[in-house]
Amino acid sequence: MTADTATGPGPGTGPDLALALDLDKLFAARLYAARARPYLATALFALHTVASRHVPTMAVDRHWRCYVSPGFVDRTTVEDLAGVWVHEVSHLLRDHHGRSDRVARERGLTGPGERLRMNIAADFEINDDVFGDGLVVPQGAVLPGALGLPVGNLMEDYLRWFQLGPRIQELAWLDCGSGADGLDREWDLGADGAHGLSEQQRDAVRFRVAQGITGRPGSAPSGWRRWAEEAFHPPQPWRQLLGAAVRSAVSAPGAGEDYVYGRPSRRSVSLPGVVLPSLRRRPPRVCVVIDTSGSVSDAELGSALLEVAAIARAVGGRRDLVTVVPCDAAAQVAHPLCRAEGIPLLGGGGTDLRTGFAKALSTQPRPDAVVVLTDGQTSWPDTRPPCRTVVGLFPRRYETGEYAEDDPDYVPDTPPDWARVVEIGSVPVAR
Repeated sequence: MTADTATGPGPGTGPDLALALDLDKLFAARLYAARARPYLATALFALHTVASRHVPTMAVDRHWRCYVSPGFVDRTTVEDLAGVWVHEVSHLLRDHHGRSDRVARERGLTGPGERLRMNIAADFEINDDVFGDGLVVPQGAVLPGALGLPVGNLMEDYLRWFQLGPRIQELAWLDCGSGADGLDREWDLGADGAHGLSEQQRDAVRFRVAQGITGRPGSAPSGWRRWAEEAFHPPQPWRQLLGAAVRSAVSAPGAGEDYVYGRPSRRSVSLPGVVLPSLRRRPPRVCVVIDTSGSVSDAELGSALLEVAAIARAVGGRRDLVTVVPCDAAAQVAHPLCRAEGIPLLGGGGTDLRTGFAKALSTQPRPDAVVVLTDGQTSWPDTRPPCRTVVGLFPRRYETGEYAEDDPDYVPDTPPDWARVVEIGSVPVAR
């Protein structure tokens, strides 16, 4: 975490070989950190320390072991060590190793260079608000401003904003261990090594820390408070939920069913001379109503178009079965889905999705399910539509003033009970 070893002897060389780990100094720094951040005390004391001359400074693995360089401890002040303690345990609490593994799979990031980027991005997420208020910024701490990036963002965001280059070379010394980027190190003791925490024990530590944060509101930075809320209410993968909700709607009894005479009913044999139709499945049709009012951002409209394509996949890839209705205070034309990019999302005024529902239900053939993508700042129909309804909500927070409209006291109605509601947003991660 600090750059001291970048200019001094490397790990395993020089005078470091003759040093023993100063546990008194190291544990005094941990006590200092626990006093400065009492809500992290459970996590700090759950870490098991391992002396290692292979690590540049301090590093953690996913099993909650903390590998410590004796030379680093010897030349670092107690105050700086306290900051490093908090930094390293933050990697584990925020599941940076698991998140790095997911990002690597999703974006095809491979190799140690990409893992270094993940380590740097994870450090940016931690360091932008973890210090201060009794906890000093350790020497060499990596901050987003070093690359001209804004503060207050997640590791996944920072990864999109910088690449390996000349400015990153001076950070090549950085190594917070596999607990920060998910890549196993040669010094890791592994899952079967001594003093590692089981998955259940790790979850218990996170829960205790979250309890400490929520039990003393206002004593933790906003990033930690958001993390604690998500620890108590783990977010679910919304894209899978939305897809499941659409599939459930279009496969429900009555959806995509009609009577046809092409194949008479077997009951016709009991009524000579009478041909009875049979009930047959047909491909289900979906109408997507997209909120294009001024309160919906361009980024959210772009996300809505991506969801239209995902909805088409949920009904078997039949784009001819999907229509799209842009709607603000009035519904626009119902567009058949050829290419999601070609749908004109006109609007920008107020919001009244009741007109969108009316337009969707008047399309021919009538849809078997209606999917509404909105921020929720709208009036809803008074009666239940004659088909299944799924509402994808762009997240808004009333307590942060994101509900504005024209009235500062405006609070939108919640979606009706007859709709299946899924909150749309970025892939959820604990911060």
